[in-house]
Amino acid sequence: MADVNKPSEPSGPTTKIKAKPARAKAKPRKLPPYNVILLDDDEHTYAYVIEMLQKIFAHGEQQAYKMAKEVDETGRVVVLTTHKERAELKRDQILGFGADPRLEASRASMRAVIEPARSDS
Repeated sequence: MADVNKPSEPSGPTTKIKAKPARAKAKPRKLPPYNVILLDDDEHTYAYVIEMLQKIFAHGEQQAYKMAKEVDETGRVVVLTTHKERAELKRDQILGFGADPRLEASRASMRAVIEPARSDS
């Protein structure tokens, strides 16, 4: 009589399965950085620029003022450096912010562009 507690012996040829060598995990690549650049014009007040930077980018009042001053003096200012998709979103938010209600001559939003950030590393 067979012992029911004893495991049965394999009945046929046995095939060994080779284990695949473990792959080294690839490090995720960082997305290349892009700058969101606000361009100067004469159709928007400092108050408008500061308000816009606070609402869109959550910049503090002092930082927003410094950026407003820089765009006024140099014609452009980097307001954010991020990955391309977010940079495009933030540029589009600037473009859609609307005219400055403080100036009758203001007919549209400020202009902004994105460009690849220089990689110094």
